[in-house]
Amino acid sequence: MAHVVVIGAGLGGLPTAYELRKLLPSQHQVTLISDQPKFTFIPGLARVGLAIDPLDHFQLDLEPLAQRHNVALVKSKVTALDPHARRITLDIGETIDYDYGAIATGPSFAFDAIPGLGPHDGYTHSICAPSHALEARDAWLQFLENPGSLVVGAAPGVGCFGPAYEFILMAEQILRKRGLGDRATLTLVTPEPYVGHLGISGVKNAQKLTVALLRKRGVEVIANAAITAIAPDSITLDDGRILPQQYAMILPAFRGASFIQNTPGLGNQKGFIPVLPTYQHSDFPSVYALGVGVSLSQPEQFRVPIGLPKSGQMTEAMGMAVAHNIAVQLGAIQKPLQTPTLEAICFAEFGETGILYVAAPVLPDPATGKRRYSYAVQGKWVVWGKALFEQYFMTKMRLGAAVPWYERLGLRAIFGVDLVKPIAASPQETPASA
Repeated sequence: MAHVVVIGAGLGGLPTAYELRKLLPSQHQVTLISDQPKFTFIPGLARVGLAIDPLDHFQLDLEPLAQRHNVALVKSKVTALDPHARRITLDIGETIDYDYGAIATGPSFAFDAIPGLGPHDGYTHSICAPSHALEARDAWLQFLENPGSLVVGAAPGVGCFGPAYEFILMAEQILRKRGLGDRATLTLVTPEPYVGHLGISGVKNAQKLTVALLRKRGVEVIANAAITAIAPDSITLDDGRILPQQYAMILPAFRGASFIQNTPGLGNQKGFIPVLPTYQHSDFPSVYALGVGVSLSQPEQFRVPIGLPKSGQMTEAMGMAVAHNIAVQLGAIQKPLQTPTLEAICFAEFGETGILYVAAPVLPDPATGKRRYSYAVQGKWVVWGKALFEQYFMTKMRLGAAVPWYERLGLRAIFGVDLVKPIAASPQETPASA
């Protein structure tokens, strides 16, 4: 009997545990470790922060889910991982031995990178975690009583910019519908080289559609900008400009989880895990990784550094590959090893309308520098599509499904997107990331 442990129960960890349970015979044990009692659909937190939806709309209790789907749940925080002994240490003072481990913790947040950044010891809000979104919501409701300067943006090093665009455009809609639009100024500050870049260069129509929508909604945009300091009533940029702010939501850069940073050889200098195409650790074959914690390098360098987006769909694809490859290693299935395609679809809600961004794949072919295709399209149907997907995803988590066959078929038929593909060459030949 083998023991497979998944660390983290978010968008990557919970579906991966489900997929492992589906692929592995019952004699193998699947354990899920989570420092949170609930699964949270993180893409919904922008709506929580703006008091559009309650937090429980995007959460599920983990304990009944784990019991129902035959996954052992350990409610604790991982404080250390010894990849040589294959042992995990928990903050409750216990240890867990594993045969294979899948790290799906998501990020830690680099609020300390900029003075004054963050909801704890700083002067900005965040929608990156449930507690952050609740604090952002309370402050937003106060802001609506006396609106003024609203600044939304991202710190240098951020890779996923969609939540910032969503937040400011949904905020604009709320202010306008309440008749408060003329009492507020809206500014978007981003390290992207241009508006609508979103961490991915060259997506057809992305810049044009995004710029036009922000201009139409009266949002001032400052791109190619680095925030250097934040005060209670102002934000300072690296060119010396000082922006007034009464409410600021600034996305922080990410780092790997603290136990990864503290384990020699497990992560890089930022705590992200280097992986092979199988999504095994490049030095520790019993360790797999998926999601935000994986090291994926931004292929381009800009004046202000940015990361590469790791969307929820990319995370699901990584989890599918990880579960499949562990099942192959254990002899549970006789199929070729797989790697995620990293083809991304993003439904972005921008008030009454939305923009669908597609990049297949996110990382261009290293030989040609090109993708199979990429595009952006706008319409009200994008908002409806995102709402339907949220409901569908939460239903999947209740039912214990990861990525069912009909979802894969739909992605291929509608968008021409595949989530995983067989590995043609030896998995030892080419690392998946720098």
